Parts: sequence; C-alpha cells; structure tokens
Amino acid sequence: MTAVDLGLPRVPSTRGSFSAPGRPDDPALIDTFGRVATDLRVSLTDKCNLRCTYCMPAEGLPWLPSEQVLTDEELLRLLRIAVERLGITDIRLTGGEPLLRPGLEGLVAEIAALRPRPRLSMTTNGIGLAKRAAALASAGLDRINVSLDTVDRETFRRLTRRDRLSHVLAGLAAARDAGLAPVKVNAVLLRGTNDQEAVPLLRYCLDHGYHLRFIEQMPLDAQHGWNRADMITAEEILGLLRAEFDLTPSPARRGGAPAERWLVDGGPAEVGVIASVTRPFCAACERTRLTADGAIRSCLFSNDETDLRALVRAGARDEEVADAWRATMWGKLAGHEINEAGFAQPIRPMSAIGG
Repeated sequence: MTAVDLGLPRVPSTRGSFSAPGRPDDPALIDTFGRVATDLRVSLTDKCNLRCTYCMPAEGLPWLPSEQVLTDEELLRLLRIAVERLGITDIRLTGGEPLLRPGLEGLVAEIAALRPRPRLSMTTNGIGLAKRAAALASAGLDRINVSLDTVDRETFRRLTRRDRLSHVLAGLAAARDAGLAPVKVNAVLLRGTNDQEAVPLLRYCLDHGYHLRFIEQMPLDAQHGWNRADMITAEEILGLLRAEFDLTPSPARRGGAPAERWLVDGGPAEVGVIASVTRPFCAACERTRLTADGAIRSCLFSNDETDLRALVRAGARDEEVADAWRATMWGKLAGHEINEAGFAQPIRPMSAIGG
C-alpha cells in the first residue's frame, strides 16, 4: 500500500529556531491560558486491526512507512525528556492499536523505569490482550482502557467489520485478573446503529466490575463524514441510562478528567460521560500528544504540529527538543472550536493522531 501525503505541517529543524514570545522562564508545559500539560498521550502506531465505521473506511488507510515511525530509542528519548524536563506525570499509550507495536512489553518496562516514575496506562481495542495482559502488568503497565461499543456480537461485527467480540471480552477479563485496575471501557454510541446498547453495556460493566465511559462521537473520522445530527449527545446518553438506572452526580473531584461521573443507583458504581462536543472541558485540559511519527500536537483537534522527529534525527540536544515542545504548548488555543463557525476537521484521522 502506498503512502499518502497528508500535507502535515513540519517545522524547521534548525537548532535554536524555536521561540515563544512572552513565555515566562518555566520548564513546565504551560500555555497562555494558565493550563499546565502533565498528561502525555503517545501513539505507538497508526495501524489498527479493526475497521470501525466511525473511524476509517472498510479498506483501511495507507499506514505510515516504517522509516517515518519513531524507533524505540527515539521514542524513549522523547519520553525521558517529557518526564525529566517537562513535568509529565501521566503517560497513556495509544494508537491506532498499540498492541500492534513490536516489543510493546519491553517498551512498557523502559517507560516504567523513568524517574520520576510516570503513571502508565494504555487504550486498546482489546484484541490480543487476553494473552498479554499479565505480561504488560508485570512490565509496569498500571491500568487499561478498552474500546467497546456493544456487547452484541452481530452489532459488533457491523460496527468493526470484524467478528472479534469474544476476543475483546476475553481481553477485558484478563486485564481485570492481571490487576490492571480500574479496567475502563470506552463506548461510542451511533444513532440507529448501537444506541440501543447503552443499558446493556452498563449492565455488563457493572456485572464484571468495569468502569464504563460513554464518549460523544467526534469529527475525527478518516472519511470526514461526521454529522452532528447523527451524534448521540451526552444528554441523550444520560436519558437512555435513566430509563433503567438512577443516576446522581458523583461527589468526586473531576479536576482535568474528561468524564463527568455519575453514581449508579446510589453507588459506589459509577458511569462516566465524555461530552467533548456538547460540554467541552478545554479550560481544564492537561494533555499534550505525540504521534507515532514524532509530531507534537497541543490539541486533539489541532491542525498544527511540531516535528520533534526531525529535531532528534538532526542531532538536537535534549533542551532544544524540550524548548520546541514548550513553544508548541505555549501556543495552544483556548478550545477545540468544534462549535464555532469555520471549524476545520483535523487533516489526520483519530487513528493517526492517537486517542
């Protein structure tokens, strides 16, 4: 499969070329709105073994050429800079599908060995997790999120274009047994496709001790076919759940967490709703993102990137790389602007950005 030039912006790799006018002399990843990024989302690969209808076409996408993907050595260097120089305390491994990254357990062990040790989690579709959950936990993975939009086999097959539900459910159980707690489930509801699954999903998660999070569908599909009218809103999700459950706001402090949490039937069990579109939480955002090919993004919906891979391969010093990262985050916008006139969907789809 041939690569496609997505027209992604790349910054010059000349040493000392990064500046952020007005930025105070602060080593952290601060921005002009007073936010501090301490949570790093790291895409390990853009490849995926599912073809979810709201993410990519049935034939898949042109994957990044291997020479463009960060090597283990390059990736670990950037993560060390993030932890030691930039104040990153949480690292989440994503994709694509991170389980497709060769040598994943070794990478996890190396990341867990960084000091100060970051909290380390992973978001996965769960396929193949059953055989690897224990090894990942032993390597240092702290917890896991599994994407699962239905517990009905036929609906799963239609949504993902793969008959793999049993593998995902086995992966969830293995993660729980390996102590990767709390095991969280991420679900997206699509109108007319799986919107009837809200209650069964929550019942399944309650029965098995998983923490369910519903996520509003976002304009991040490769086909650019997102339609606001097709999106199941947070209010609709809560309405579907309230038909069977009593929901009350959780007293737990939300902080920078994306999910609004609700006690189910008085608790202690909870369900979360991530209303990225209708109830944006940008003002409390603590995230920065690193793509599989070494680009830093200040926001999931950004159309600008900073190419750290080019800096690393040109021989830049650690502090020069850190300064480029700081300058990128200093320019972060106030919000994602999905609800503003003129919003432009990112060129890269979610599978290439990292969740």
